[in-house]
Amino acid sequence: MSVWSLLAREIATVTGEPFAIARQRSVGGGSINAAYRIDGDPAQGSDRVYFIKLGNLAAVDMYAAEAAGLQEMHATHAIRVPQPVCWGTLDSSAYVVMEFIDLGRGRSDSATRLGQHLAAMHRHESDRFGWHRHNTIGSTPQVNSPSHDWIEFYREHRLQFQLRLARRQGYDGGWMQDAERLCDRLPALFSSYQPTASLLHGDLWSGNYGYDPAGQPVIFDPATYYGDRETDMAMTELFGGFPAEFYRAYNQAYPLDSGYELRRPLYKLYHLLNHLNLFGSGYMGQVQRAVAQCLTSI
Repeated sequence: MSVWSLLAREIATVTGEPFAIARQRSVGGGSINAAYRIDGDPAQGSDRVYFIKLGNLAAVDMYAAEAAGLQEMHATHAIRVPQPVCWGTLDSSAYVVMEFIDLGRGRSDSATRLGQHLAAMHRHESDRFGWHRHNTIGSTPQVNSPSHDWIEFYREHRLQFQLRLARRQGYDGGWMQDAERLCDRLPALFSSYQPTASLLHGDLWSGNYGYDPAGQPVIFDPATYYGDRETDMAMTELFGGFPAEFYRAYNQAYPLDSGYELRRPLYKLYHLLNHLNLFGSGYMGQVQRAVAQCLTSI
């Protein structure tokens, strides 16, 4: 039996409704997964459409964590996300099936709604930083062991984790010593600021949001955990940035602390280190500049 027949049978079992695939076609899925749109066959009782990610068996935990992150964000009723349907392994593949949302360019007020809705999601908080499970940032493991201490959590599970990976890949030198010095001096960037543990998307760059046909914002491909909301906002300023209306609406709904600009390079640094580790030395200059900016602020 083909993987498509197995998927159709799994979808029918989970939803309790007949489902047969009329067609499937490849869609953009990034550099990690193969991604598809599958359309149900109306002649066999279903006209539903789903989005599928397929990977090797090693991806099963990553897909399960992604589904859990989407569920966590959906439960806030603050912002639209694709709802996961089922996930697991079939034959020699791991998979996740989720709602298909036809994304477009949005309307004149869509970026404003995105800022408002993200601010509403960030108001959902936990009593600890981290999450109940680990996940991935891109294809890199992301450790979410819960902690009451944000500085300790960010130092150990974000910066130091990435720095250890960088060393294993042969990256070293003066910038690494500066990064270690930054880790030792992190409290100086939080002398008048106490973060709360907000629900985060975790990987909110310009490729991970869009707008549905009604112009409502949609976010997807999360690396969910509870942490300082400034980390999500700093990520939005990397790799293309978001529209000005987004930032204006967010700050009207949930104003950022006045010290955010000092911490912004610190929160960008985690993602820049991850890109260094995933994609190579082309990111070294940005890593070094972020480290230098942070040290200048201390």
